[in-house]
Amino acid sequence: MTDKDLTLTLTRQIAASPMAVWRCWTEPELLTQWFAPKPVVTSRAEIDAVPGGRFNTTMEVPEHGTFADDGCVLFAEPGARLVTTNMMTDGFQPKIIGTGEMDFAFVIDLTMTAHDGGCRYEVKVMHADRAGRDKHEAMGFHDGWGTATDQLAALAATL
Repeated sequence: MTDKDLTLTLTRQIAASPMAVWRCWTEPELLTQWFAPKPVVTSRAEIDAVPGGRFNTTMEVPEHGTFADDGCVLFAEPGARLVTTNMMTDGFQPKIIGTGEMDFAFVIDLTMTAHDGGCRYEVKVMHADRAGRDKHEAMGFHDGWGTATDQLAALAATL
């Protein structure tokens, strides 16, 4: 099995600048507006977009409850790239991943590149194992992240 086998990818062209997309990912008051496909609500976001900084979110999922995901920023280049993981908390503190329906280990590698008057947006979600990748895909990765990306694009276009 290769690393590619454990990665889910979404690529889009967004009619907004890379910096507007960056802001939507790194400013909590913006992230909570688009981060999950409706009717899921992102009720909390704490983001410190520096290596070792926190990337914490809480989502309210109808009929499934509340899911908190406390993570860590691994790499941050404003307007260009953001890498986060749920395998650590802020300060690069390792953590144990639970075994619930939404628990699996991953790294998100997000790039934003100026292109065609907007932004080429690519998200790679790399999973620790095949079971996590398959769980994430079965949860509707492409539809869910696609819908959230549409919400992101609409918000970023207003900035």
